[in-house]
Amino acid sequence: FRSHRVRIDQMKKSKLAIVTTHPIQYNAPLFRLLSIRGNVNIKVFYTWSQSAKGAKYDPGFGKTVDWDIPLLEGYEYSFVENISTDPGTHHFKGVVNPTLVSEIEAWHPDAVLVFGWSFKSHLQCLRHFYKKIPVLFRGDSTLMDETPGIKQWVRRVFLKWVYRFVNTAFYVGTQNKWYYLRHGLKEDQLVFAPHAIDNERFFDKNSEYEEKSLRWKTELGISEEGLTFLYAGKLETKKAPESLINAFKSLHLSDAHLILVGNGVLEKELKAKYKDLSSLHFIDFQNQSVMPVIYRLGNVFVLPSSGPGETWGLGVNEAMASGRAVLVSHKCGCAVDLIDEGKNGYSFKAGDPVDLPNKMRTFTQREVNVAAMGEFSAEKIKNWNFNATAAAIESVVVR
Repeated sequence: FRSHRVRIDQMKKSKLAIVTTHPIQYNAPLFRLLSIRGNVNIKVFYTWSQSAKGAKYDPGFGKTVDWDIPLLEGYEYSFVENISTDPGTHHFKGVVNPTLVSEIEAWHPDAVLVFGWSFKSHLQCLRHFYKKIPVLFRGDSTLMDETPGIKQWVRRVFLKWVYRFVNTAFYVGTQNKWYYLRHGLKEDQLVFAPHAIDNERFFDKNSEYEEKSLRWKTELGISEEGLTFLYAGKLETKKAPESLINAFKSLHLSDAHLILVGNGVLEKELKAKYKDLSSLHFIDFQNQSVMPVIYRLGNVFVLPSSGPGETWGLGVNEAMASGRAVLVSHKCGCAVDLIDEGKNGYSFKAGDPVDLPNKMRTFTQREVNVAAMGEFSAEKIKNWNFNATAAAIESVVVR
């Protein structure tokens, strides 16, 4: 009787169809957790079917990337055939799925959650299911890169039309909430579901990551006592890595280092231009399993992005979970939420040739305890976790 009762209860669980383009290292743990928690039945419909092959070329890194953590384990999913002649997430017609709606309907969901509207099939999905079942939305867009003019006005009108087909939007942080409100959604349509990473994967419970990072720093010729700034990401214009190099160079610090981790279109130019800067170190792209060690190579993680398009900056979450102080451009969506000025780091004005080096110099002052800032980061980021995100989704979906 008891097992029969459990089966009946499971049958009564609300069913949530999730529509997103491809397996992403920041989403897969959330989908897995929703399944583990068992409060809602989910199925993920991946719309960029070509991504089922796994490894794919990333133009930002300039290489083929195949993540070394599982992205398709622990939850139900399917890849929906994408017939686009130029498949991918780089344009609106890169995701075209004639059978998406019918496949979702065949699963009989109680609600549908769509990640991003800017693909043909995703927008079609929003419009089709509106007023049939609750339509939920997840994105991280902000208003930070807007420039006044006719194009902005036209886009504003269009986006207000798009969001008419959304019942509830899950906002990832303050900047994202402002964006939704500006485009016609009301307060009672918005639910906070924090932008999160797999915090547990970056915590160092037995000091293994710290020990590996110390050995790596020794190989690089960096002393344990010295101050090290770290950037990890694509070496591309919008990330502004050269502004970080120039700011560091202008400080003329005797026992400090800067590490840049990643590859990209600016790599050759930067390596050639700054080859004589002995305190600057370049490390190639590192896969996900190595990143908890990478973040511990630095005392301070810096994200100098000037935009456009740095809607959040999840590397900041990862650095904080690794117990690091952070220095973040005001052009990063996360800055207003994750930076407690003077407690776990600082924000600075992107493109300001004075503000960034001044903030970097602050970390060299005797009264500034960089290690304590890192501890504050680790404690603060605990509240930005997948359990909170999953609970937010369940609060809307579960009957």
